[in-house]
Order: sequence, then structure tokens, then C-alpha cells
Amino acid sequence: MFTHVMIGSNDLERARVFYDATFAALGGQPGEMDTRGRLIYDYEDGRLMITKPINGQAATSANGGTIGIAAASPDHVLAWHRAGTEHGGNAVESPPAERPNGAFVAYLRDPDGNKLTARSKPTE
Repeated sequence: MFTHVMIGSNDLERARVFYDATFAALGGQPGEMDTRGRLIYDYEDGRLMITKPINGQAATSANGGTIGIAAASPDHVLAWHRAGTEHGGNAVESPPAERPNGAFVAYLRDPDGNKLTARSKPTE
């Protein structure tokens, strides 16, 4: 459904450290900076793009917003969560856990306060 998600950051190098670590934990590649100064992560069929706001104002996180990232397994979710907390992210919500529907889920806030979740599909 979505081609990409764009979020703002006040410090792209700090964001790069966090997102490079969390995407590596999921089996992804480090981000690349495009010619417009945006940090881009290609993952599966979509992109996560991080940029300084073009209006020159400070980047802020979305109150009530969450960006969900697909993970291949519960082990990937745990690795993502660990990499995020070790690279400037903050744990939020409850600890990583299996949900009643069988999905395994973890939540973090990135260094700019954006709320993220990694989720693996329910086991069969």
C-alpha cells in the first residue's frame, strides 16, 4: 500500500547510527544519503526516509503515530529491539512479547522521539 514513510530528524548522523543498527538487526542494509540530504533505507518493498524538515523548523515526533516494521521472526524482533536500545533508542510500551494473536512485537522510540514497532507474523 505505501511506497515510503518519511520522518524528520534534528541530527541525521545520530539517526544513521540508530537506524543502521536496527535495520542490520533485521537483515537490512545501512542507509544511504541521497543528493537531497535524505537518509534512505530500502527494506523489502518499501523505503524509510529520514530528513531534516524542509521548512527549517525543528523535527518533532507524531503524537499518537507509530511506524510498523515487518520482521522475519521473533528473534529478529528481539535483535531489532536490542540494537535500538544500544544505539540511542528508548524502550516504550511493554517489553518485547508475543501477542494473543501469536505475533511477536517490540516498541522503541528513535533518538528524535518517533515511535516504532517491529512485528513478526504469528507462528503457525
